[in-house]
This record gives sequence, structure tokens and C-alpha cells, in this order.
Amino acid sequence: METIFENLEQSQSRVARERVLADLKALAHDSEVLLKATAGDVSEKAREARTRLASALDRTKVTMEELQHQAIAGAKVAAQKADTVIRDHPYESIGVAFGIGLLLGVLITRK
Repeated sequence: METIFENLEQSQSRVARERVLADLKALAHDSEVLLKATAGDVSEKAREARTRLASALDRTKVTMEELQHQAIAGAKVAAQKADTVIRDHPYESIGVAFGIGLLLGVLITRK
């Protein structure tokens, strides 16, 4: 079983990781600004910092939801591919499953 669009999947994964990293950096920066702004006074600066922090949190939540949807879609595609391979090669699949089960059984019973 091979992935035809391996580079595309790796590229999407890389872009998603970069977006999460950028959002988390923005969140950390805005959190620092909030802490500094609210250290001495509760003024307009504090409200502005809180607004920026809330915006960064919203961006992070959206990115995490997108990553979750991508992961679910990827898992569905992988399950469909596995199903296709098993249906195309049933006896080989049974042999591989038996071999893995035997190997795990030997490893578990070893002391």
C-alpha cells in the first residue's frame, strides 16, 4: 500500500503545524502584554490587551478545530485504504494478522 499524494499530505501537515506554532507564539506574546498591562493599573491598556488575548485564543481554537477535522478526514481515508487492501488480499491479510498476533503473544508471555 502506498500513498500517491505523499508530498501533498506532508505539505498540508507542515502548513498546519506552522499555523499552530504561529498562533501559539501570538498567544504567548499577547499573554505577556496582558500581564504587563494589568500589573499596575486596570485601564484602557488592560482592556486592549485582554481583547488581543481573546482574539489570539479564538484563532488558536479555530486552528485546532481545523486540525481535528483534518485528522478525522485522514483517519477515514486510511481506514478506507486499509479496507480496500484487506478486501483485495484477504488471505494475505489473515496471514499478516496471525503473524502479528503470534509475535505479540510470544512477547507478552516472555518474562
